[in-house]
Amino acid sequence: MSEPTVTALGHAGLRLDAPGIRLLADPWLSMSGAFLGAWFPFPDNSHLLTPDLLDVDLVVVSHEHLDHLDLDLIAGLPAEIPVVIPRYPSTIMQRRLRAIGRTRVVVLDAWQRHPLGPDDWLTVIPEQCPMSHDSAVLIKLAGRSVLHTNDARISLAQTRRAMTEVGGQFDLMGAQMSGASWHPVRYEYDEVERERIATIKRVGKFKAVTRLVRQVQPRLVMPYAGPPCFLDDDLFDLNSGLRPGGIFPDQGEALAWLADRLPEQPGVCLLPGDQVDLGSLAVTRDPQWQGFSLDAGPEARRHYLAEYAVRRRAAIDAVWAANPPPAPGLAERFKAHFESLGTLSEYFLARIGMTVRFEVEGPNGGVWDAHIGPDRVRVDLDGGDCHADYRLILDGRWLDGVVSGRTRWEELLLSLRFTARRQPDQYNDYLVGLLKHADRAALRAVEEFEAARDPEETIELTVNGETIQVSRFCPHAGEDLAETGVVVNGVLRCLGHNFEFDLRTGDCLNARADSLHIKRDEPYSEAV
Repeated sequence: MSEPTVTALGHAGLRLDAPGIRLLADPWLSMSGAFLGAWFPFPDNSHLLTPDLLDVDLVVVSHEHLDHLDLDLIAGLPAEIPVVIPRYPSTIMQRRLRAIGRTRVVVLDAWQRHPLGPDDWLTVIPEQCPMSHDSAVLIKLAGRSVLHTNDARISLAQTRRAMTEVGGQFDLMGAQMSGASWHPVRYEYDEVERERIATIKRVGKFKAVTRLVRQVQPRLVMPYAGPPCFLDDDLFDLNSGLRPGGIFPDQGEALAWLADRLPEQPGVCLLPGDQVDLGSLAVTRDPQWQGFSLDAGPEARRHYLAEYAVRRRAAIDAVWAANPPPAPGLAERFKAHFESLGTLSEYFLARIGMTVRFEVEGPNGGVWDAHIGPDRVRVDLDGGDCHADYRLILDGRWLDGVVSGRTRWEELLLSLRFTARRQPDQYNDYLVGLLKHADRAALRAVEEFEAARDPEETIELTVNGETIQVSRFCPHAGEDLAETGVVVNGVLRCLGHNFEFDLRTGDCLNARADSLHIKRDEPYSEAV
């Protein structure tokens, strides 16, 4: 019997083939891009969009981000092909799939096995904290195993259980090593500060993956790294983040990092269409990439992206046409929409407690202040006079898409079609969570998760010669700090999401989060 094969589709997409089963995992192949036509796969993977590639038995999608949930692609597949998705507190994925006519949707609970054959199956491993609706996919095919992490930050404990489920070492582990964030890319920092923050986030992501791979030791690790590229003229300069050391590292840079830190760990950089045999681990390269190199240099990459942009011009123009300047009454529609968000969760409002200023450009725009929390949301359409903790500057056409229901808030934010400023410069996960979910059940799940945490469980750290007891689990997303915590100059950084805590006081330094509980023999004093 032949061994299963895995074909890289670009970004985090995979096709898996084994006797009797062919499946697509998180395919992103349609020509229209994602997030308001802002993101496109890098490099261009459109040569894979063939009837043969789409002749599959099953599609599995890890989460609802449109660079994974390719609605255009899935809508065109035969109706009998099931789509397997994880169960999240929000039902947005089910609703989006129903809206494109998919009637065979299989919703899996965490660790629930979906059979693929007599001894073959797949399951999903959601992130521990429901603030992020992301999942890894674990697949067992013909005696071989694949851990497809997608964008999920799964814990070491979850990964150990995954190894137990498949009976040992993974044959292939796909690891996402490029972030997908609008910070600091769209913030009004000077270049030095933007570079500093980007470096911290990139290195933090690399270190977190390195720790996981070191513990797991798969037979072969494949970094996806993404990354997206930006082909719209308005966003094209953001491709500077693709350069070595940028915020969007490519597969080659990610693999080089792993090879330097884990020289005994076999790894591979796969471009779209490249294939690996899960038995021998032999790689077959797609001839599409003869003469192409990820490290060809900035001028060659810019030339490649410029030609790519020409090929996608019609898709980008279609996005602009679908989002025309807003009709009169945008301000009133925005006010009704945003104040309705204030009815979804008292818990979130109490933890936001800020004023967000929207500077809306173009026809029917204005300056509108949303006062969020502590117990309601109030929108002032004659804003601009008070202090704003957070400011968003954007074209009214994109905002109108959100308030009219064409677009979700997180899609707008991931589109990078805005600029922002924070004062003080601290991340508030509850504000982002309220916007990205906008769903009562999803917000309630976060509240219940955070209420259930036990702050009394601690780990022991030695800081400047002093032994202290510190909360074991990060107050943000429940990451085990015994696995993801790094201490530098008296600051504990959780590599899960780069939250930083002062180990003198326990206070979070760079975001809105509960403090760490710290126990020491002598009370802390500022005079010390």
